[in-house]
Amino acid sequence: MKIAALVCRLLLGLVFFVFGLNKLYQFIPATMPLGDAGAWSLLMVNHHWMTVVGVFETVGGLLLLSGRFVPLGLTLVAPICVNILLFSFLFAPATMGPGIVAALLELFLIYAYRSHFAPLFTAKAQVS
Repeated sequence: MKIAALVCRLLLGLVFFVFGLNKLYQFIPATMPLGDAGAWSLLMVNHHWMTVVGVFETVGGLLLLSGRFVPLGLTLVAPICVNILLFSFLFAPATMGPGIVAALLELFLIYAYRSHFAPLFTAKAQVS
């Protein structure tokens, strides 16, 4: 389990770190998708939303790669995984593969680090 968690953590961290940096510095060439997916993507790029997403991806990926504050890194990239899946499902179903892989890695890592997430499910939490 530890080796599988390490491999998954490094893979997911590398993906989010590289693609997060790419959103900030554009070193991997990409083409805009066609149709509504392209319109939505262009809107997010023009309003600097993707810059904010890139910062969260880069920081979350770096935390996963470093092995420090892994639950925080998983928490930062979880909503991005959800958005990747929703975008693929709603706008470009043919591109769902990478989003599904990232979501499965994320879910496995949340399961592997489940003891760190258990306090979130306290029914009647008290102010400390």
